[in-house]
Amino acid sequence: MDEETRLRVAVIIGSTRQGRAGGAVGEWFVAHARRRGDVDVDVLDLLDFDFPARLPHEPTSAMRRFSASVDRAEAFVVVTPEYNRSFPASLKQAIDYAYDEWQTKPVGFVSYGTRSLGTYAVEALRSVFTELHTVTMRDGVGIDLLSGEGQGSDAHHRAATAMLDELAWWGLALREARTRRPYVA
Repeated sequence: MDEETRLRVAVIIGSTRQGRAGGAVGEWFVAHARRRGDVDVDVLDLLDFDFPARLPHEPTSAMRRFSASVDRAEAFVVVTPEYNRSFPASLKQAIDYAYDEWQTKPVGFVSYGTRSLGTYAVEALRSVFTELHTVTMRDGVGIDLLSGEGQGSDAHHRAATAMLDELAWWGLALREARTRRPYVA
């Protein structure tokens, strides 16, 4: 596939916690995704954005840069931990900096945690992304940090491939739909 037809996928690493596992999980997923010929991957690690502690009256340069990256992307994969049966505040803050930029684009999830594999974080994120008029992928990747298996198991690779297959299908279908008619939000 040539560069113009490949899907532009932004992988958002949602944890900013010191000692986080999200960096390693995100790196594994990005390496897996970049082996495909149908996607171009851009990493949006929230550690790289100096977001304000409070919402300012005017967007900061970091807020504008993040929103512009969301606008450029045609699909997203959110790498999220599960904290107290939900996702981190840093991720919610970043998501809220964009609105129209998310619309009519697919979102997949790579979650991690203990025992629940980050499932509760993903379910909470599904409602947020539904409100933003996205399409969330049925399949995702869930990693149990206590299993000792890490994120490189055959099962994780199969799950990542299945989710990326869905994301690519939806991303290309929605790209075509956006070119044919404006979305009615």
